Amino acid sequence: MASKTVIRQVNEYVDQTVIIGSWLNNKRSSGKIQFLQLRDGTGYIQGVVVKSEVSEETWDRAKSLTQETSMYVTGVIREEPRSASGYEMTVTEIEIIHLTENYPITPKEHGVDFLMDHRHLWLRSAKQRAVMVIRAEIIRAVQQFFDQNGFTLVDPPILTPTSAEGTTNLFHTKYFEEDAYLTQSGQLYMEAAAMALGKVYSFGPTFRAEKSKTRRHLIEFWMIEPEMAFVDHEESLKVQEQFIAHVVQSVLTNCRAELEAVGRDISKLENITVPFPRITYDEAIEFLHSKDFDIPWGDDFGAPHETAIAENYDKPVFITHYPASFKAFYMKPDPNRPEVVLCADMIAPEGYGEIIGGSQRIDDLELMEARFKEHDLSPEAYQWYMDLRKYGSVPHSGFGLGLERTVAWICGLDHVRETIPFPRTLYRLYP
Repeated sequence: MASKTVIRQVNEYVDQTVIIGSWLNNKRSSGKIQFLQLRDGTGYIQGVVVKSEVSEETWDRAKSLTQETSMYVTGVIREEPRSASGYEMTVTEIEIIHLTENYPITPKEHGVDFLMDHRHLWLRSAKQRAVMVIRAEIIRAVQQFFDQNGFTLVDPPILTPTSAEGTTNLFHTKYFEEDAYLTQSGQLYMEAAAMALGKVYSFGPTFRAEKSKTRRHLIEFWMIEPEMAFVDHEESLKVQEQFIAHVVQSVLTNCRAELEAVGRDISKLENITVPFPRITYDEAIEFLHSKDFDIPWGDDFGAPHETAIAENYDKPVFITHYPASFKAFYMKPDPNRPEVVLCADMIAPEGYGEIIGGSQRIDDLELMEARFKEHDLSPEAYQWYMDLRKYGSVPHSGFGLGLERTVAWICGLDHVRETIPFPRTLYRLYP
């Protein structure tokens, strides 16, 4: 009896008859031979139907197949060096499950809005499938890195009474009789967890009600947020670069075919090895002035500034020691220069912008109380957070990685909307 398998594992069945549940991706005919491009979610294989070698019924079924028709295909697996996968199937039988009519996404060009309206079907395309496989590999590599380096996974709440950086750009909801918000970061809770477990990380969805339409922004996205007790700013930077290098190398090792499917220049990813270059905010301002950017000291960088800086490097670059004036209240001032903080943004090469933001956190209770007054934050709402500085406070650092921007960079995509299965953007909540 024929074995049931998947396309990814056909190498185990050379010269054997197998059954594969699949969809028709495409089809072409050459007289008395039909070539079926089959996909099953794990990969692609060509099924060859030879009229003289199959029943008339099987031949007619092959002729009737339309794009995205689902079926069970029975055949013999053969080695085929000319195939991208190295194998093809000599088809002996076809059992149609569902004959598809008028599939809306055809090989012709479609507009972005049309494709996004049909995102549930667009995911089936070769490129979109490859992006999802790479995303999954990035997630696996993230968890592997932290698990192998002594971190404990901790899940922060999604509904919160306050935010990590003030309550602007938050989605408001009611929590029975109280006000609540969808989380924009799990960081504060990770700080509490680090005081219990040493080194921790969270991985989950975050929400920003930003009315932004840039290619770098989503309303709902996923964040990886490590926090480390007894770790200073310099030590944190080393963890960050080792982390990114590990993720990129994992994708290069395990997703070579998918990187090729999305058209990625793999040589650019092969450059991503530690250490990463670093410049201070001061040095970045001087560089931007030399490139005729009119930006005063004390202003934050926008996308054009980050892109100009990144063009100087073939690896991610750290920009460190930003002014305290526009950074979050919890960032620790540089003891030698309190107007700047012990922080860094990691800017991806090739114009993909910030993928990591991190800092050493304030661990002094009096300074944190002063920061609360400066930022007009409620001491009552954050009492639990202040307790972390009252009971066994220690130097600690952490950072956040935006998953979708990282996927966009590693895949070489033009827009983050293709990095998540069902993107939520300013004007899109469907499907």
